[in-house]
Amino acid sequence: MKKILKWLALALLALLLVGAALLAYAMRNAIDSEHPVGFSLSKTKGANGLAMPIGIWYPTDARPRPLTPAGLVLMNVAAGAPVAGQGLPLILISHGNGAGMAAHADLAMALASAGYIVAAPMHSGDNFADQSAVGKPGWLSGRGQELRSTLDHMLKAWPAHAQIDAARIGAYGFSAGGFTVLSVLGAQPDLRLIAKHCAQTPGEFACQLLAQSQSALLKADTPAMGESFLADPRIKAAALAAPGLGFAFTPASLAQLQLPLQLWSGEKDQLVPLASNGKVLIDALGDKLEFHAVAGAVHYSFLVPCGGLAGLLAPPQLCQDLPPFDRQAFHREMNASVRAFFDAHLSKH
Repeated sequence: MKKILKWLALALLALLLVGAALLAYAMRNAIDSEHPVGFSLSKTKGANGLAMPIGIWYPTDARPRPLTPAGLVLMNVAAGAPVAGQGLPLILISHGNGAGMAAHADLAMALASAGYIVAAPMHSGDNFADQSAVGKPGWLSGRGQELRSTLDHMLKAWPAHAQIDAARIGAYGFSAGGFTVLSVLGAQPDLRLIAKHCAQTPGEFACQLLAQSQSALLKADTPAMGESFLADPRIKAAALAAPGLGFAFTPASLAQLQLPLQLWSGEKDQLVPLASNGKVLIDALGDKLEFHAVAGAVHYSFLVPCGGLAGLLAPPQLCQDLPPFDRQAFHREMNASVRAFFDAHLSKH
């Protein structure tokens, strides 16, 4: 009996030591910022009529500490702290298919540290916990509706809404979120082009995703699916990373965009190839578009770097880059460039 108790005690001690080591590792890899950043959770109504959570980062004078208020991503933030400053610009973030509000947490932290408020909704029916809306009627336009609803919420209902400058609104979208942002900017997609493109290129990720959901978008005789895309003129500038479903936009619909746009594309992105997605924007907008081709980057290279808990528990494919690509170093450069872009185009007049 004594031997059993001894072994149990040793096993418990080993578990505690392993747990402490994992915690220390996670704490060392928490996303940090130059200046204090606050974080809060809010919610508004999603396209499905249910509550949709919103992650919100903002400048604060409070002392941050390592927390995981948004999934597995550990951040040095002051949860629920007061917002510091007045007349602050606001950036909306639309995540990609199957992701969540923390998918670009390091960018949100960098922007908040620089004086921005950042709001990232978790799109209903198209997130890591629920993909029931993917490929269904209202999926694509619903994402745009949710981005506009998030903006309404931030300007009217969020407790610190009076500290936002409503004339300085920007947006960032990744993958399906890039499509979402483009549609909200006023680029009208032609959904008939999806069936045409996927018939020719069925292996492209978006086409496989729609095939798995048996989406009517792949049927040429049901192109509209009741989708209605509305522009939001309150957004004055936008950055896009590997925007998906680019082949659903015509050059004419993109050419009418007049606001500043920044585009990022990974040269090794095989899920959302530049040729059938971002290149549509490049061809339509030319020199009006600020384009960044990222050598060695794959599609998921634009997601938050996988340190700490995220690196240990996230699906491996989300964290895998092609050596010698350094996601941490790239994100430092990209985050600074995105911030500089918004600084230039959302400055006070």
